[in-house]
Amino acid sequence: MASPNDPRIAVVGAGIVGLATAYAITEAGEPVTVYESGVPGNGQSGGESRIFRHGHDDPRLAELASEGRAIWAEWEGRLGVELVSRDGVVALGEAALTQLRVLSEIEGVSVEAIDPSQIRERLSVLAAYAGPAAFDASGGAIRTRAAVDAFARTLDGSLRFDEVISLAPTARGTVEIRAGGDRSEYSRVVVCAGRGTARLARGVGLTLPVRLGAHVRLTFAVRGDVPDRLACLLDGSGAFGEKYMYAAPTPGNVSYGVGVAEAVDARADGTLTDPEGLASMTARTKDYVRRALPGLDPEPVDFRHCWSTWLPWGDDGIGVWEREGALFVAGNNLFKHAPALGRALARATLGEELPDWLRPEAELGRSAAAGLAGCGGDDDSAAGEVASPSVDR
Repeated sequence: MASPNDPRIAVVGAGIVGLATAYAITEAGEPVTVYESGVPGNGQSGGESRIFRHGHDDPRLAELASEGRAIWAEWEGRLGVELVSRDGVVALGEAALTQLRVLSEIEGVSVEAIDPSQIRERLSVLAAYAGPAAFDASGGAIRTRAAVDAFARTLDGSLRFDEVISLAPTARGTVEIRAGGDRSEYSRVVVCAGRGTARLARGVGLTLPVRLGAHVRLTFAVRGDVPDRLACLLDGSGAFGEKYMYAAPTPGNVSYGVGVAEAVDARADGTLTDPEGLASMTARTKDYVRRALPGLDPEPVDFRHCWSTWLPWGDDGIGVWEREGALFVAGNNLFKHAPALGRALARATLGEELPDWLRPEAELGRSAAAGLAGCGGDDDSAAGEVASPSVDR
């Protein structure tokens, strides 16, 4: 049971959004308790790299990414570790050029169309490509493990390794958390628990329209000499046999994480609608590497399997639900936005109103293809065997 001197704010989930939120709360001088049932950052935030990109269909997300990039740089200096590489992002396909028009209006974002020689300079492992392409100079590979470890070290005394079973509002105006070996009350709680968020929200009468899927990402060693510069890749061109692919270098550019930008649908209980779906995506990724990335050894050196959770209005959709002192965060591709999102959530726990653009009715991250993916909701049905593109994880 919490004493009067214990933190008044709790964060459930030590993935990147939970850690960034907790860190932002401590920036304001407020103590916090962070509940985590496993290894910090080992769920949807797991792996060695993610892509930081500014390009989004929704201009609001592009602006949020720009804000987040500045905070990543600020925290990089404060924590003393590289958090985002300086090698940029190469995007292939017509959509990349379409997003240039949106990004040209956002201050601090440097994105330009590039030709085949410039592609080769930035991404030497790629096969010959002469189609439309853009380069996001201030994008790059997020050093995911470095970020998670740095936050976890800083928050070490705040981490409580226990599974949250339930949370509920009390008559005293607090939020009660019941974990495996704990019962505590807090004035505010932020739930960033990935696939567990919807379950905890149901305990306070909220049904979140979260769809669940499983994803696989493979890591391939770079052939020959390690390049000094190795940009991330977003391939929406279809030129190499797959319509949506993404890739990001690991620290030191010694290997490249590659994935099909899809997830295999799962039911509410976590069972996959297509048990062979992950194996199929693995084979497709290996085939793509053979065709598109001859600078990589075609046999993977590592696999990363993880859950995906996304909202019906877009693959990059983000929403925050509020109910009696508790905030519930849901969405996909959140790593790049974590600093800006964390600071907004921290302010909401410290007395400010939750920004309207984060509320679900704002449909932040709405894409032109919204509705194609459908939404599984909370029943055991699923709209199809494979979900729509997740882009960059």
